Amino acid sequence: MQKKPLKECRILVTPTSYGKYDENLKLKLEEMVKEVVYNSSGKSLKEADLLQIIEYFDGMIAGLDEINENIISKSKNLKVIARYGSGYDRVDIEAAKKAGIYVTNTPGANAISVAELTIGLAIAAARSIPHANIETKKGEWPRLKGITLQGKVFGLIGLGSVAKEVVPRLKGFNCKLVTYHPHRNPEFEENHNIEYHSLNNLLGKSDFVSLHVPVTSVTSKMVNKDFLKKMKKGSILINTSRGELIDEDALYESLKSGRLRAAALDAFSKEPPDRDNPLLSLPQVIVTPHMGAATDMAANEMGRMAMEDCIAVLKGERPKYIVVEPNKTANDN
Repeated sequence: MQKKPLKECRILVTPTSYGKYDENLKLKLEEMVKEVVYNSSGKSLKEADLLQIIEYFDGMIAGLDEINENIISKSKNLKVIARYGSGYDRVDIEAAKKAGIYVTNTPGANAISVAELTIGLAIAAARSIPHANIETKKGEWPRLKGITLQGKVFGLIGLGSVAKEVVPRLKGFNCKLVTYHPHRNPEFEENHNIEYHSLNNLLGKSDFVSLHVPVTSVTSKMVNKDFLKKMKKGSILINTSRGELIDEDALYESLKSGRLRAAALDAFSKEPPDRDNPLLSLPQVIVTPHMGAATDMAANEMGRMAMEDCIAVLKGERPKYIVVEPNKTANDN
């Protein structure tokens, strides 16, 4: 298929932090193409929003928007979905492939930022910092008993780019590090004195369990009743990955019963969560609005990587960070 000249292309940018910390990301993108349309809603776009506009664009730098088969089938000119982040579970990969659309991501771009939030949430949950703040501002003077990170067992489920940044940051706390991951990295484990365990053993001995895996058919709702029963009594669950990893009803029951000490969640299966979500009613649950990647450094790096891959495809070149390549026959029309 003949490629449209870059200067005639239109790009949709949905992440609201794109170019927020570096205006040159916007200026450079705008100089290269005919038109750039930014998401001004302040939140991820819904299906109805995208269906109204997607057919006008040749490229998309996508945030946490749900890009399903309906949207892809309506996107007559779309050649690339450049995910602004590492996760791509909200993009219908097979539909994109059949439609001749590249899907790319930005692996590792937000790893340090998400790792720092993971540590922050661990400390906040261990010391009940948000609850202490609220009660003290109300005029109370609560005597809250916390736990230290010093000497505790910190379990990492997954050992990808984020978890690898969590590891050196925990060393200063003298934690004992254990991990479970289907794809082992013995060299990294040995270099950082990390013990590899089966999932059941990790859950039974860890004082903190932190999730760092993508959502797949295997990991979806992996944190269920059985998983939670195997966790050490009084332990803390941290999720800076995806909300779909957790059965939220099962987590609520485990926390309410006192089996788990606390949970710190940066992601929910529905975002934002409903106001009547029972997890929000528990003081031992810390929640943040999926902000792991919301830092200056992460935004700049994700923006640069997504922009470069988006432009590469529109120029007829092979992008660098490919999640899926389109079927060749889909482009021959």
